[in-house]
Amino acid sequence: MRFSTACVGALSAGLVSAGGWFGSSQDVIANDAQKVPGDSPLVFCDSDHSKDIVTIEHVDLLPNPPQPGAELLIKATGTVHEPVVDGAYVNLIVRYGLIRLISTRADLCEQIGNVDLECPIEKGILSVTKSVEIPKEVPPGKYTVHAEVVNADGTPITCLDAEVTFGGKRSELDTDL
Repeated sequence: MRFSTACVGALSAGLVSAGGWFGSSQDVIANDAQKVPGDSPLVFCDSDHSKDIVTIEHVDLLPNPPQPGAELLIKATGTVHEPVVDGAYVNLIVRYGLIRLISTRADLCEQIGNVDLECPIEKGILSVTKSVEIPKEVPPGKYTVHAEVVNADGTPITCLDAEVTFGGKRSELDTDL
């Protein structure tokens, strides 16, 4: 189940790609200083985003946290500052603890058909909505996702990370929040 979008692509792609392994109760962890606005575990990668082609304005996961065996709705909005063209790609890494589950470089323009988009994606505001089914069976543990999205000329589109922990008990501190 791979999914990428040029606008918010990166990590939504990672979350959906990794979704095949997610499925029990979970904690979502995000660094507030780099957090992507909205209700999701997405954070911006630890890098300079001043030259990114896309400014991500909002990403929501409904429900957040995702529930096993349920539909996950991803809603994202961003601004495309320069066209995203054929040859753009996403470097995606998904880890389960220390184990690398996915490490791939995918053609972004081939993947965005999953959200009824096609390259080139022109300048302007772009909103994307995608629904995916989260499987019931997922090994408990911590999953990390890293997605770096790059245009054909090497210009960064965006870079996102997320950390999701499935299974286990939440601490008292977590339940009081």
